[in-house]
Amino acid sequence: MAGLYIHIPFCKSRCIYCGFYSTTLLELRQRYVDAMCKEMSIRGTGCLIETIYIGGGTPSQLTIEQLSQLFDTIYIYNKVMRDAEVTVEVNPDDITVEYAAALSQLGINRVSMGAQTFDDERLRFLHRRHTTNQVPLAVERLRKAGIHHISIDLMYGFPGESVEDWEHDIDAVLALNVEHLSAYCLMIEEGTLLHRMGIEPTDEETERTMYELLINKLTATGYEHYEISNFAKPGFRSRHNSNYWREVPYIGIGAAAHSYTLTCRSWNVADIHQYIDAIERGEIPCEREILDENTRYNDRITVALRTKEGLDLSMLSDKYKSYCLHEAQQFINNGLLRINDNHLSLTRKGLFVSDYIMSSLIYA
Repeated sequence: MAGLYIHIPFCKSRCIYCGFYSTTLLELRQRYVDAMCKEMSIRGTGCLIETIYIGGGTPSQLTIEQLSQLFDTIYIYNKVMRDAEVTVEVNPDDITVEYAAALSQLGINRVSMGAQTFDDERLRFLHRRHTTNQVPLAVERLRKAGIHHISIDLMYGFPGESVEDWEHDIDAVLALNVEHLSAYCLMIEEGTLLHRMGIEPTDEETERTMYELLINKLTATGYEHYEISNFAKPGFRSRHNSNYWREVPYIGIGAAAHSYTLTCRSWNVADIHQYIDAIERGEIPCEREILDENTRYNDRITVALRTKEGLDLSMLSDKYKSYCLHEAQQFINNGLLRINDNHLSLTRKGLFVSDYIMSSLIYA
C-alpha cells in the first residue's frame, strides 16, 4: 500500500510566511493539470493507494473541471482502496455551495482548511485572502455537502499576539466542532517575505505558554494529541500524515512533489515551467537519493518521535537499538523520554525540546 500526494502550487496571492513551492501564474493551471495527468501515465504505478492528499499551494484554486480531470486520471492509473482517505486543502473563501457539493461528488471525504487565525488584522498581516467570518461559513457548506472530516490549521506566535489573543483563536476553532486541528508556531523561514521584513520571532517563554494552553484546552475538550502539532477527535487522525510518520511509501505528483520507497527518496523539480516542459517531452524531472542504513535510521527517529506512540524499538536492528537507547538514557533520566511497551516516546516535558532530543539521537 502507498499514499498519493499531488502538489498544486497555485495561489491567488502569496502569504508572507510560506516556504512551500508556489506560484501565482494561474494562467498555467490547465497545462499543469495536463502535465500531472501525463506524469501519472508515465509512472503507471498501479499501486494500491490507501490515502490521497491534494496539497499546495491552494488546491481550491483549481476549477471543478480540472479537479475532475485529475481524479479521473488518478483512478485510471492507480488502484484506490474503497475506504481511502481523500483529502484536499482549501482556502475558506473558495468554498461556495457549488464548490463544496462538487468536492463531495468527486469522492473527497476530508478537507483541510487554512484558517490560521480568527483575527482579521492578523489575517491581513499574513496576506491571507479570507476573513474570519468566512471560516464558519465554509465549514457549514462542507457539512451540508456531506463532508464530515474537517481539519483546521491554526498559527500562533504572531508579533504582538498575547496569550489571551491565542486563547480566543482556540475557542473560535473549538466552537466549530471540527474533527481535526493542526497548530504551528509562526516560523520565520529564510527566503520568505516575513524573513525579509525583519520580523523577530516570539520569545521562547511565550511560545511555550501558548503551546501548553493549546494542549490543555484541546485535550480537556476530548481531542487526542497524537502528534506534536496535531490533534484529533477519536477516530479522526489524518491517515495520510500518520502514514508518513510510520514510513509507509508514497508517490508524489507535480512540481516539487516528493516520493519515498523505503530505500529511495526522489523529488520533482521545484519550477513549474521546467516541470511542464519536461513532462510534455515524456520525462519526469526528478532527482533521487538512495537511502543507506544510517539515513533510514535517522529518518525513523525524526518522524516516529513526533507521534504519541513514538519509536517502535523492535523495528531497529541490534546496532541501532543499542545506539538509540544509549543516547536516549540521559533524556529518560531527565524525564524527557519514556519507554513503554518497547516504544520510545516523548513525555509532555520532552515535547518542548523535541528538536534537540531528536538531533541527539541521530546516528552521526
